[in-house]
Formats: sequence, structure tokens, C-alpha cells
Amino acid sequence: MFETLEKKLATATVGALCWWSGIASAVNDLPGGPAVHQLNLPPAVTKIAEEQHSLHWMMMIICLGIFVAVFGVMFYSIFKHRKSVGHQPATFHESIKVELAWTIVPFIIVIVMAIPATRTVVAQKDTSNADVTIKATGYQWRWGYEYLTGEGNGINYVSSLDNEHRLISDSGAKGVALDNYLLKVDHPLVVPVNKKVRVIVTGGDVIHAFAVPAFGIKQDAIPGFVRDTWFRAEKTGDFYGQCQELCGKEHAYMPIHVKVLSQEDYSAWVKSKQETKTAAVSAADPAAAKSTN
Repeated sequence: MFETLEKKLATATVGALCWWSGIASAVNDLPGGPAVHQLNLPPAVTKIAEEQHSLHWMMMIICLGIFVAVFGVMFYSIFKHRKSVGHQPATFHESIKVELAWTIVPFIIVIVMAIPATRTVVAQKDTSNADVTIKATGYQWRWGYEYLTGEGNGINYVSSLDNEHRLISDSGAKGVALDNYLLKVDHPLVVPVNKKVRVIVTGGDVIHAFAVPAFGIKQDAIPGFVRDTWFRAEKTGDFYGQCQELCGKEHAYMPIHVKVLSQEDYSAWVKSKQETKTAAVSAADPAAAKSTN
């Protein structure tokens, strides 16, 4: 009986692995989003993200050097001074040189790590002189965007997960390979390239988090509080993020899609949205539409 059960489990495991590998191979890297078998941070499209990448590698190299040095000395001492080769333990109780070394050296390492990290953190918080200010409000489970200042002032809308992706997820469909699975939205956040965009973040119900890895931004959206962050995208395209704070049963269905346009295309988009808004107001209340014009 146990052999039969083991064979069934082995068959099921092999089948699952074959199915998974087939799906994984059918999915491609998503420009501006996750990549297949991604091990590192996504490609940076802002100066802040570039600085974060540099810090990441600098910290990794320093930590690796410390790891190799400490464990190298430890294993060397264990091997060289082992009792089996007749080594006799030392009788000293303290060493001023050693005490100074393991106090001064870590202090220098911390300073070397802290100076560039502090500079980057301060730059991340400098939201002054923004060209466009947008308020992003997290709801269960969608994002509300309101353009407060700059070109596009007065535009507001809600961005939700594309219904097709929700239906695929709800049905548990197998064999569906989408590069942007659970990242496609009905109305992306649209911003101009090479402009400083300030994002004011808050929550409408529970704590959410507005995060776009390619921009190097992540800011908690807390009900009753206002936080802000900023980015300046240096290339056009589509960039993806997600809510990064566990906010309820549909937390996975709360993507962020930012579409970065050229200045000309952005101006055309703003004009289109404003004309649509005017037409909607006119249809609802012709008198109000005349007064706004």
C-alpha cells in the first residue's frame, strides 16, 4: 500500500513540476516589472533607484568581506590551534590592541556605510519643487489618483485590476501564461518623463503601501495620515508595482501601473481627460458646464 502511495505522490510531483516548468518557460520578462528567475533589483529608471542599487552592491560587498574575514580567522584558528596536534591554549586574558581594533574598525565601516546611505535617504525625502503633484489613496483593493498641481490639475480617477485577470484568477485556470499577470489595470497612473512627480499617499480604510521598484519608491498609505514620496522617470514606458502592505483578502489584486509618456503625449492625454470630464459634466448639468467654461 505504501509503495502505491509513494508512486502516486512521485507521479503527481513530477507532473506538477513539468506543468510548472512549462508555464514558467512560456512567461517572458515584463519590461518595467518582474523578470523570470529574477535575483536582483529591477533595472532603475530614476537617479534615486540607481543610488539604491549602488548602495545595495556596496553593502553586499562589505558584508561579504566581513563574513569572509571573520569566519576565515575563526576556521583558521580552529584548525591551526586544535588540541589534536598538541597545541596549548594561551594564558593571556586581555589585549589592548585587539580591543582597539575591534572597536575602531567596525566604527570606520559603519561610517563608510552610513554617509552614502544618509545622502540617499535625505534625497528620497526631498519632495520640494515638484512639477506634478498627485494624491494616491489606497482602498480595499484599488488605488484612487487625484492630480493636485501641475499640468493635469483636477483630473481624478480610480485604478483597479483588469477584470480579465480577476476572472482568470477566480476560475483557477491552468495553462494561462501572461507576462503581466495580476499587474494589468483598467486606468494606469500617467505621468510625464523627466518631470519631478510628487506622490502624496494616504489610506482610505486600512494600511496600504504604494511601491514601484523601478522608481525606487515605497511609501505606506495610512488612514488619517499623509505621507509623500517622489520620482523622476528618465525613460518612457510602462512600470509596475504592487501594494506592499498586507491589507486584506484581495491584497494580491492591488497592482500599480505607471505609464510614463513624453511631454507631448502627456499633454495630449491631459487634454483628452479634461475634455471627457467637461463632456460628462455637460451631460449631467448643462448649466454647470457653461459656468465652468
